[in-house]
Amino acid sequence: MKGIADTGFLLAFANANDKHHAWAVQIAADVTEPLLTCEAVMAETAFHLKSTAVALVMLNEGLVSLAFDCRDHLDQLTRLADRY
Repeated sequence: MKGIADTGFLLAFANANDKHHAWAVQIAADVTEPLLTCEAVMAETAFHLKSTAVALVMLNEGLVSLAFDCRDHLDQLTRLADRY
């Protein structure tokens, strides 16, 4: 499965008490290649989990891969910011 991981998904996956944990674990089981994410999502995930170690494990074990550099998308991001 190809996909993008946001903070909500990563928090649900890492926290067994999250109401969406079972869903996130089920999705993760179907992942055949790392889900794409960015540094901001990983930083936010580490902050909410109060654990950089858990966030780094997700990267090291291949659940997610850093694949977004804002510098490469500034024009599109600016248009989205103006629009919303």
